[in-house]
Amino acid sequence: MNWITKIIKAGEKIKTAFHKRATKEEIEKSDWTSCCKGPILKKDLEKNLWVCPDCNKHHRIKPNQRFDILFGQNNYRTLKTPIPKDDPLNWTDSKSYKDRLKNARKKTGLDCGMMVVCGNINKIEVTAVASDFDFLGASMASAEGEAFLYGVQHAIEHQTPFICISAGGGMRMMESLISLSQMTRTTLAINELKSNKLPYIVLITDPTAGGITASYAMLGDIHLAEPGSLIAFAGKRVIQGTVKEELPENFQTSEYVQKTGFVDLIVERKDLVKKIGTLLSILLKKNSAINTEENETSEDNQSLTKTAS
Repeated sequence: MNWITKIIKAGEKIKTAFHKRATKEEIEKSDWTSCCKGPILKKDLEKNLWVCPDCNKHHRIKPNQRFDILFGQNNYRTLKTPIPKDDPLNWTDSKSYKDRLKNARKKTGLDCGMMVVCGNINKIEVTAVASDFDFLGASMASAEGEAFLYGVQHAIEHQTPFICISAGGGMRMMESLISLSQMTRTTLAINELKSNKLPYIVLITDPTAGGITASYAMLGDIHLAEPGSLIAFAGKRVIQGTVKEELPENFQTSEYVQKTGFVDLIVERKDLVKKIGTLLSILLKKNSAINTEENETSEDNQSLTKTAS
């Protein structure tokens, strides 16, 4: 081997080292993540509630991290939700659905893509559900539907407000129509919640799309959203290809969706507890006044009935 060949081979090794990309596992285990100005320590980001201090990007976080922010660290009770039979359709593509579920559970530590808890915000007991994007993109299937319904039932039985922290790409294709039926089931559950005059507040986070947007994420009494969140039904490129027009740069962001009336308020993560606490106080007071008025009307009707008889 001559000296020219040695130089060429050494150069190739250096080039390969520079262009080698870290695997997903290596990135997740790393102490660093990236944002507007490049690498940033995860522990520094965590101190700021996983919000970039420079560009204010609200990074995606896990359900337990969200509940730590809302209720205080580990100051909540996790509810065990029913888990239906795995893989009802025996689905297999490049990998079996059962293997995908097994990997998702190992990765997240959750039985399904939703976590249901109960805790207190400003001394008001609430039931809350949040989705984990690391669990198959927080897609909705039968287990997630059961979790949502279980949370609503708990709220009704204990007469608590219900808070939904939405995220996910939509319905899970591996369960086909079973997955799509969760749109109807969650809608009926929310109607039952409202018939019991219990507040339903939705916090829309990045990303919320597809059948999730088309069902429980847009049925709240009040819709809050984190800054810069993607809120959509169909993808931007699909819409642009359909209408054959250029769409606004911030199309389908929470700021744009607020202007069109689908979001009531954009709230930064640091202000969530205060805002939600205030809203719950107002809604519960209003509902209490409605119940009192209905009771008084009912008593008056009974008195009239007795007088007539």
